[in-house]
Amino acid sequence: MPKLLLAIESTCDETAAAVIGRDLTILSSIVSSQSDLHEQYGGVVPEIAARAHVERILPVIESAMSEAGVNLTDLSAIAVATHPGLVGSLLVGVTAAKTLALILDLPLIAIDHVQAHLYACQMSSAKNVFPAVGLVVSGGHTNLYDCRDALEMPLLGSTIDDAAGEAFDKVAAILGLTYPGGPSIQKAADDGNADAFDFPKAFYHQSRLAFSFSGLKTAVLYEVKGQPGAHQQPPEMNSKRLADVAASFEKAVVDVIVRKCEQALKQLGYNSLCVGGGVAANRRLRHDLKSMCTERKTQLVIAPMEYCTDNAAMGAIAWESYDRQLFASLDIDVTPGLVRAQ
Repeated sequence: MPKLLLAIESTCDETAAAVIGRDLTILSSIVSSQSDLHEQYGGVVPEIAARAHVERILPVIESAMSEAGVNLTDLSAIAVATHPGLVGSLLVGVTAAKTLALILDLPLIAIDHVQAHLYACQMSSAKNVFPAVGLVVSGGHTNLYDCRDALEMPLLGSTIDDAAGEAFDKVAAILGLTYPGGPSIQKAADDGNADAFDFPKAFYHQSRLAFSFSGLKTAVLYEVKGQPGAHQQPPEMNSKRLADVAASFEKAVVDVIVRKCEQALKQLGYNSLCVGGGVAANRRLRHDLKSMCTERKTQLVIAPMEYCTDNAAMGAIAWESYDRQLFASLDIDVTPGLVRAQ
């Protein structure tokens, strides 16, 4: 029987499990989304997310095993994302993984959720993608990494406030668009003029590898709602104006991300850029990153669409730890929170 591992993901609002072969073949990948539970709040509510994980974790694991056509006794290891993320959500997945590892007497492997997003690029590539600059851009993270290999990825820089995906969600709420904000803003932006508004681009003209989207979000708010106490208020919002605001906001976010990726490539001297995370599904970001990398003669590897949003298949990175005998003890704890540059 070939070696198999079960990977579990519960860092935020997706309950996921996958059965993965040693050759990185994905035998099954089950994801239970909670978007409908959080839509009315315009963002993820940690307590609701944790409760939903408790209800869904066992059915999701059972579905992953059933779809793969294997039994628990066929597994060689249990892998689980232990950081970063929401503490309540993380605890559900880690508790399930610990229990299985104990009962089955299997090695337990701790996964760095952010590193796993970048490893999804390796999974889709026919050749080794490292070393590379790594970009993880999602609802919780907008980070750049020095990806020296699959497990050594020092942080180069991150957002000092909102992550890009969080900014998309908040701006979508300002515009009255649906949650999650990424897809709805992309759809609205299709009919808009991206140069209609000159929104701020924090750190764009600085060499610092950092991001900030809070000021951009506020600029959009003032453009839509007006500034408190101002004598002149913005025109009434119509479909054309909404599309222009969405397109201009999207362009401001993408311009900064592409700029910082290019700066990181220059600083490190790498000719490979790996991109993962939910916002990596954005069409404009993919297009502009491709244009920049083509101009620089740099290899661009973006995680497949199905592995951009949170999933357990990217837990294939656990095989890297398995080969190096980097196993976790059963008393391992979660590390919540977001990754921030110092």
